[in-house]
Amino acid sequence: MARLVVERDADGWTVVVRLAWWEALLARRRAVRVPRAWVAAAGVEPDWWRAMRGTPVVGRCRPGRFCVGEREHVLGRDFVAVRAGVPAVVLDLRPPAPFVRLAVSVPDAGEAARTLRPGGDADEEDGAEEASG
Repeated sequence: MARLVVERDADGWTVVVRLAWWEALLARRRAVRVPRAWVAAAGVEPDWWRAMRGTPVVGRCRPGRFCVGEREHVLGRDFVAVRAGVPAVVLDLRPPAPFVRLAVSVPDAGEAARTLRPGGDADEEDGAEEASG
């Protein structure tokens, strides 16, 4: 299952989506990294399939099971790593981010969304923070 992590680096806080080995094979990438300053909004979608928009471009979707990869729609591209039965954290991003939205299924989606909201907890803490359970 994908992990959502907030890391501190030389440029500030970075949101990192780390994929499991099988998800990385399907999505053709190991991780997605965006500066935390690019996060415009963070929320929770309890129904994983509602976090997805558009049509798959890169990656794989198995109806009723999971979807991992990039999806293209009118507004741009989203990156999703979602699984059935697990709520998704939905991050809307600002330009010049490579994606318009990140959607990642994590066990404790509510806590992860609170951590990633603009002006959230990660602004005060040092070191890396696990945003998922």
